[in-house]
Amino acid sequence: MILKSLSLLNYKNFDSKTFTFNEKINCIVGNNGIGKTNVLDAIYHLSFGKSYFNPVATQNIKHDADFFVINGDYIKHDKPEKVIVSLKRGQKKIIKRNGKDYEKFSEHIGFLPLVIISPADRDLIIEGSDTRRKFIDSVISQSDKNYLIDLINYNKVLTQRNALLKYFALNHTFNADTLEVYNSQLTNYGSKIFKKREAFLKEFIPIFQSRYKAISNDNEVVNLVYQSDLFENSLDLLLKYCLNKDKALQFTSIGIHKDDLHFNIEEHPIKKFGSQGQQKSFLIALKLAQFDFIKAQSGDNPILLLDDIFDKLDEHRVSQIIKLVDDENFGQIFISDTHADRTEKAIKQVHQSYEIFKL
Repeated sequence: MILKSLSLLNYKNFDSKTFTFNEKINCIVGNNGIGKTNVLDAIYHLSFGKSYFNPVATQNIKHDADFFVINGDYIKHDKPEKVIVSLKRGQKKIIKRNGKDYEKFSEHIGFLPLVIISPADRDLIIEGSDTRRKFIDSVISQSDKNYLIDLINYNKVLTQRNALLKYFALNHTFNADTLEVYNSQLTNYGSKIFKKREAFLKEFIPIFQSRYKAISNDNEVVNLVYQSDLFENSLDLLLKYCLNKDKALQFTSIGIHKDDLHFNIEEHPIKKFGSQGQQKSFLIALKLAQFDFIKAQSGDNPILLLDDIFDKLDEHRVSQIIKLVDDENFGQIFISDTHADRTEKAIKQVHQSYEIFKL
């Protein structure tokens, strides 16, 4: 799969801009604040229907404009594909494929497989469990539509159950039968999600460890440890055990929405015991493993976005990453950097065609 061209209209800091891309490596270079990352984010937007960096959709519209349009022309399986994402203030976002609107955005997820590696990924280490769950869900959802549907349904029922618990508290009432309907639905969706997360990590962890070994020159032992309440008991029983607690808290305190993924180096949390270089290598290995997994599942080479990856990495680790992408196993790659000379020097080690775009 190849992104042939990208057109931006009123997107972030761009009035109007069009790029025609190389089929292999594309470097977006320029000073800080000039919009390098915004170009990569627009490409991400075309795959996921949202920004990687700013969840508030209207804040991606250029100041003083009323709308934005992102237009991408792709070649997938030798066929042209056009995807447009647009948003007008006060209206719903629209995603179109070949001129036809998607009824549900979830139908689009996975059609344009993509992996991004960015300094913002550090949130996976320093933020709460919600960020790491979203990572797991994002990887699985790109190749498993049923998983995404179950996840959407689980979150919908969870919201309804929480609203019911609040209603009980406010009105000093309780209805076990109504609550049981939500418990049953949460158990159904939650059990399927838990099993798929467990199966995914069993396959994913060795891929991740292999990638880390290649980047770090086999200097450290790393691991991912899946934590879930459902290892202890069925969700149905757990919801019953926690009923009094949930009534007091007025929300659902147990379930797959509390799952976490522990990031360890030498059996210790990398957040506390990993250097900046080790943490960055850990995250790059995590994302390259995501690339490998999605490629194996979809049969397509995902687009790879490398946002400012040269920052905080020593030359050895940079050259290891460059060697990894100098490989026919990778498809189209986009790199952003502040130093054009540094980027070109690194890219010249790669025996692939490339284009440098100076903003």
